[in-house]
Amino acid sequence: MSVPVLAFFNNKGGVGKTTLAYHLSWMFGAMGLRILAVDLDPQANLTSAFLDEDRLVAIWQDTPDAPNTIFRCIQPLLEVGDIRPAECIGVTDKISLIPGDLALSGFEDELTIVWPASMNERNLVRPFKVLTAFWQTMQAAANEREADLILIDVGPNLGAINRSAIIASDFVLIPLGADLFSLQGLRNLGPSLRSWRVSWKRRLDNWTNPSIDLPSGSMQPVGYVAQQHAVRLHRPVKAYDRWLRRIPLEYRVSVKGSVADTAPSIADDPECLAMLKNYQSLIPMAMEARKPIFMLKSADGAIGAHSYAVQSAYTDYRILAEKVLARIGLR
Repeated sequence: MSVPVLAFFNNKGGVGKTTLAYHLSWMFGAMGLRILAVDLDPQANLTSAFLDEDRLVAIWQDTPDAPNTIFRCIQPLLEVGDIRPAECIGVTDKISLIPGDLALSGFEDELTIVWPASMNERNLVRPFKVLTAFWQTMQAAANEREADLILIDVGPNLGAINRSAIIASDFVLIPLGADLFSLQGLRNLGPSLRSWRVSWKRRLDNWTNPSIDLPSGSMQPVGYVAQQHAVRLHRPVKAYDRWLRRIPLEYRVSVKGSVADTAPSIADDPECLAMLKNYQSLIPMAMEARKPIFMLKSADGAIGAHSYAVQSAYTDYRILAEKVLARIGLR
């Protein structure tokens, strides 16, 4: 039985996607779940959030032949080899990481080439191995680590890498900002999810007796999170409210495929799993301490008002984590 996969995805960048994946990894771990985090963004921002520069040097430069990044695991597929088992990084006793790799962008062309080939009538093994390389790699690693849940971070685009990443996902959580660009991101993302789901099912149906395990490609949206990590203090609150009011209906129309012309307010919207406050003052401390904002201590500089913000952040993320786990059937 495969380990469930939750992807953090939005066509719009700068909405706190990696921040959300990082903090929920820690919160799920604090709640007792064993988590495998997988960085499928060629920019490798999730990896740099988990690991300091010395660890990154050791992975990316000192051990170039080890399968210690997602790209190095799947790189043999570009020649005549097969996927190599991942050497996961133990972040804590509950969190493991398959690091990202800037070289991953070089896999995009191969994924593009084999996509139409996966609809041929013969020689389907290699196209499907390439298209499901992410899923094969992280499922093997998750089983080895006895993970309860796989979290994947992907880049803000609709290219072939993200298509394969989302096909590998059972669930999709969508971070949003309070701006026009996030709404446009929903308009692009929703139809793409539906198209990928249909196209993948067509490919599964085409291979009637597969010789390898394949992901179902359910990629079900579990809801959205409105974040304000990048709020500019001089921007009027009214401007944010304008876009926040439009999110519930846009989510239903673009992502859920609804024909509704009305929706509840964002405060009453069950599809909104959280509206996270702006904890911008804690971010530098958290980056320096290499820990999530809700685990900052007085020794990290979280004193006075900052200590109250840390407690508030813990409550916010704990409630969000409980909602997510309920949506994906782990609670």
